[in-house]
Amino acid sequence: MYYGLLLILLPLLLGYLVVVKSTKWNHVINKSCTYMIYLILFIMGISLSQLDDLSGNATTILWYSLIFIMLPISLNLAGLWWFDKRKTKHVIDEAVTKIDKLPLILESLSLLGVVALGFVVGLFVNIEKLFINNLGEWALMALLALIGIQLRNSGIALKEILLNKAGLMIALIVIITSWIGGVVASYILDLPMNHGLAISSGVGWYSLSGILISDGISPVLGGVAFIADLGRELIAILLIPLLIKKYPGCGVGVGGATAMDFTLPIIQKSGGSDVVPMAIVSGFILTLIAPVAILIFING
Repeated sequence: MYYGLLLILLPLLLGYLVVVKSTKWNHVINKSCTYMIYLILFIMGISLSQLDDLSGNATTILWYSLIFIMLPISLNLAGLWWFDKRKTKHVIDEAVTKIDKLPLILESLSLLGVVALGFVVGLFVNIEKLFINNLGEWALMALLALIGIQLRNSGIALKEILLNKAGLMIALIVIITSWIGGVVASYILDLPMNHGLAISSGVGWYSLSGILISDGISPVLGGVAFIADLGRELIAILLIPLLIKKYPGCGVGVGGATAMDFTLPIIQKSGGSDVVPMAIVSGFILTLIAPVAILIFING
C-alpha cells in the first residue's frame, strides 16, 4: 500500500511545487493532460480485451456500472439538497447564458471511443501484458504530475480553500455519501466492501479510478469504475443547468471532482460567478481525496 501511495502522492506533490506563469505553457500542460488521459484510456481498453469470457464480463460491467452510477449520485443529491436547504443562500444577479450541452456530451462520449479503440487493438495485436502494465503506471504518474501543476496554478490558495466553508462541506458530503452508496452497492452486488468503497471514491475522475482499480483489483471493476465516473460527468452536464439556480450545492456537487475543471464552465454559465469559488474548492478537495481513498480501499 505504501508503494502505491508514494506512486500517487509523489507526482502530485512534485507537480504542485511547479509554478507556471506563462499562459502558453499552461496551455501546453492542459493539452498534455488531455493526451495523457487518452493514453490511459487506450491502455485500459487493451486490458479489457485480454479478459476471458468477454460477453459475460461485458454484461457484468454494464450492470455493475448502473448500480455504481445511480446509488452514489442519488445519495449525493439527497445530502446536497439537505445542505442547500439549511446552509446556503444564493442569488442570481447576472444573466444566465444558455448552454449548448451537445458538444460537451459528445466530448465525454468520445472517451468511450478511445477505450473501444484500445479494446479493438488488443484483440488483434499481441501486446505483452507486462509492457502494458508498466506503460499504464508511467502514464498515470505523468498525469498526476500534470494534475499537480494544474492544481498549483488554478489561482486558488490554501487559505481560500480553508475559508470557503461551503466548498469544504460540499466535498465532504459528496465523498461521504458516495462511500455510503459504495457500501450499499457492494451488498447488492455481493462484492467485498472495500471494492465498493474503492469504486465509489472516484467521484468523477474516470481516468484515475479506471486504471488504479484495473491494476489493483481487476480490469472488470476498473471498467466499472471508468463507466460509473464517466456516467457521473454526463449526468452532471444534464443536471447542473436544471439544479444550480435553486440548489447551488446540488449543482456544484453532482459533478464531483470535475467541478474544478470539465463542468466548471457549465457551473459558471448556469449559476453565475458567485458559485465558482465553492465549485473550485470542492473539486480541488475531491481531486486530492480520490486517489488516496482509492488506494487505501484497494489495499483494505
